[in-house]
Amino acid sequence: MSIAREQPTKKTFDIRQLILPISAILIVAYFLAPIIWQVLTSFKVNPDISAIPNVYIPKRITFEHYLSLFQRRPFALYILNSAFVSITSTLLCLAVGAPAAYALARLRLWGERIILATVTIVTLFPAVLLFLGLLEIVKALDLGNNYLALIIPYTAINLPLTILVMRSFFQQLPKDLEDAAKVDGYNTFQMLWQIVLPMTFPALVTTGILTFISAWNEFIFALTFMTRESLKTIPVATAQLSGTSVFEIPYGPIAAATVLGTLPLVLLVLVFQRRIVQGLTAGAVKG
Repeated sequence: MSIAREQPTKKTFDIRQLILPISAILIVAYFLAPIIWQVLTSFKVNPDISAIPNVYIPKRITFEHYLSLFQRRPFALYILNSAFVSITSTLLCLAVGAPAAYALARLRLWGERIILATVTIVTLFPAVLLFLGLLEIVKALDLGNNYLALIIPYTAINLPLTILVMRSFFQQLPKDLEDAAKVDGYNTFQMLWQIVLPMTFPALVTTGILTFISAWNEFIFALTFMTRESLKTIPVATAQLSGTSVFEIPYGPIAAATVLGTLPLVLLVLVFQRRIVQGLTAGAVKG
């Protein structure tokens, strides 16, 4: 009885195995190219910035553009203004939106569908269309050049998104935990603060970062409601950077200001990357 020898199988090259990595590389390059260009521009000397043909990789590096931001204008104060307004509005959104989302997720409210539909519509509503109405309110309440002129609109605009994300997350939590907490003598506030919210930390981080980014990057309201130099935020200050003459566009300082304004957001996302992914995926599927 003879034993048939196995013929070695030839490995065939499949081009489809390269499609996914190549596509991923192209997509990443497409999104990173403007960012890399902006970062490189912030370190170029002025002759390289205006050179024709373009100088893509600078051979001469300078930090003059970054230094000029703090020497010619109070850029550190602009950063503090943006941080204060963004952090305050984010905390208010979470403080108001989390209890509201919990009530919509657990309580059987009259007109619940109408409330959810209204919240969804407000989320999709362009914030710029609220500009004229908010301007009249700011004038009537004399809130011009006041942090509240930005904190209140930012909170109101981002609150619907906070409610929708948190409500979806609350629906995934088992009610048995809440029933057990009630048996142990917890009231509603204690149960929400000590048991429910710690379990929804990924959702809190996700909604908090989304709210923070929205408030940090907002331009129209900050440009109109804050005319005092000491109260301006980073987007407005960056847009109003001027050169040594009327006809000069300070590309270097603008690029440096853009990098400084984006760096806190990048660091924030990198630090809470896992929490953001958990918060976005945990409420997506009902278990």
